[in-house]
Amino acid sequence: MKFHWFLPTTGDSRAIVGGGHGLHRAHGHSAAEVFRPPSVDYLGQIARSAEQLGFEAVLTPTGTFCEDAWLVTAALTQVTKRLKFLVAFRPGALSPTLAAQMAATYQRISDGRLLLNIVTGGETTEQKRFGDHLSKDERYARTDEFLSIVRGAWEGPFDFKGTYYDVEGAQVAESPSPVPELYFGGSSAAAGPVAARHVNVYLTWGEPPSQVATKLDWIRELAAAQGRTLRFGIRLHVITRDTSGEAWEEAQRLLDRIDPADIASAKAILGRSDSVGQQRMLALHQGFDHGKARELEIHPNLWAGVGLVRGGAGTALVGSHQEVADLIEEYASLGIEEFVLSGYPHLEEAYWFGEGVLPELRRRGLFEAPVPALRSA
Repeated sequence: MKFHWFLPTTGDSRAIVGGGHGLHRAHGHSAAEVFRPPSVDYLGQIARSAEQLGFEAVLTPTGTFCEDAWLVTAALTQVTKRLKFLVAFRPGALSPTLAAQMAATYQRISDGRLLLNIVTGGETTEQKRFGDHLSKDERYARTDEFLSIVRGAWEGPFDFKGTYYDVEGAQVAESPSPVPELYFGGSSAAAGPVAARHVNVYLTWGEPPSQVATKLDWIRELAAAQGRTLRFGIRLHVITRDTSGEAWEEAQRLLDRIDPADIASAKAILGRSDSVGQQRMLALHQGFDHGKARELEIHPNLWAGVGLVRGGAGTALVGSHQEVADLIEEYASLGIEEFVLSGYPHLEEAYWFGEGVLPELRRRGLFEAPVPALRSA
């Protein structure tokens, strides 16, 4: 299994930082905590820690209320040695030939440390900010063409004439080595075929294992029809401590610092989302207003509290290091090979997971660090 961490390019805090999927960072009670701006120095701290702890890569988000993923991660390649960068970007915001060129350049200057997270975009309001007025299904159809051209340009010259793009002789100065792997998520009927045709890793948000299993079976069947086999990853937050009680106390602390007004505001905004995945996230905490953290435990050690004020990934693994490792094993038994994780604050939580859960998984023979493990105390 591979484990990736997250770069909070919207900022970080000891409280849940709202944002994502059209949400601005929350400015209510939760923001009363000391806010950590997403400076290159702070993000560099997180990146270097993730590298030291044995994470494979770090994911950067894309959207209005975060720093640009290409620019930030290019800067961070200069303060890390091995760590890869899973750069999220939206196909509709740039030309596919330019994207192929940017990726090829990135691979050369980073010594091959680029991974690409293709984000078609599920929020119509936010898409319009970037001049994109296509419907959701049209956006996926455009992504299909986009990825055909990107891959073609890497091998170039490549001609393509479709509904959304018309290119002649698309190519780059030098093919990227290695060719960046493509990561992609999407729960709608229009998303599945795009994943099946183009990507290396299909990502899902952290739904209960039974729901994840159904989704993976759907993608496997689509990929098989294309003569392809994909890998699978999952995007989750994590709260892991030496004991289960300590972990749930931290979940309660995070919940207590959320202003009910922020919950109501986020629910109203996210409820208008045309993202199928976002609606599935919202359904996990439907009817909850405020109360005990354990009321949002939707599967043993899977907590839906983060999604109360954060768009996108809204669930967390919560428990002792052993319990979190158990749930990771449960997801792995479904076919999940890559875990993209985060926590509040991202610097400290990287250490809780890296020094608590990763050694446990190593003892079980499920994880091999890409760098030498930290020396035990």
